[in-house]
Amino acid sequence: MSSEVAARRDAKKLVRSPSGLRMVPEHRAFGSPFGLEEPQWVPDKECPRCMQCDTKFDFITRKHHCRRCGRCFCDRCCSQKVALPRMCFVDPVRQCAECALVSQREAEFYDKQLKVLISGAPFLVTFGKSETSEAMVCRLSNNQRFLVLDGDSHYEIEITHISTMQILTEGLPPGETDTYTSLLESLPASEGGSARASGMLLQYTMPGAESVTQLKLTAGEDANASKRPATTWLVAMHKAAKLLYESRDQ
Repeated sequence: MSSEVAARRDAKKLVRSPSGLRMVPEHRAFGSPFGLEEPQWVPDKECPRCMQCDTKFDFITRKHHCRRCGRCFCDRCCSQKVALPRMCFVDPVRQCAECALVSQREAEFYDKQLKVLISGAPFLVTFGKSETSEAMVCRLSNNQRFLVLDGDSHYEIEITHISTMQILTEGLPPGETDTYTSLLESLPASEGGSARASGMLLQYTMPGAESVTQLKLTAGEDANASKRPATTWLVAMHKAAKLLYESRDQ
């Protein structure tokens, strides 16, 4: 990919919405799959009372809209200002108690796991039914839309084109690995316990192609002969898939 195309793909712009300042992709088509759209606010005339505690609004009790769900609350029920990177807000924004808890849980993914995914880790990559593997570094692109594989060759897989992602683990019987269908359709049966992530199996489609391609990642060793970076990356990818799954109802 040329540097010009890469720069266009990662370009961002500052916009102001009723909810606050947002740093959004300059081109909507390059938005993050982890992103959420701003909600429509419940019209003031449709909420004479707080939608949490039922307090009546008047000149003293003002109404506030949660920036995450768009519902209307009194100050007591919507007083927290919490970071909301999934909607690209520059500063923390007002949220109701329920949404604030969700945003706080997501903060760990953005503060930790997302950085791990973008940094990348070493893997042995097997394409299709090939019996040979290639040593490559697997990472998430800066705009979070692509899984990037770099080695002697270069591949990019769009996250939204992945139909199945299966986390392979050591310490679990066959059939008890964590699987996500379309990254959005099936919650995994188990969360691993003492099992250690050892690899990942992907099925995806290429633009314009009808057939499904299979890809297997096996945790590789870094310069210190450690598989820990790859294992940590797999755990982060598991959390990313779970976040996308949970986004179905948001």
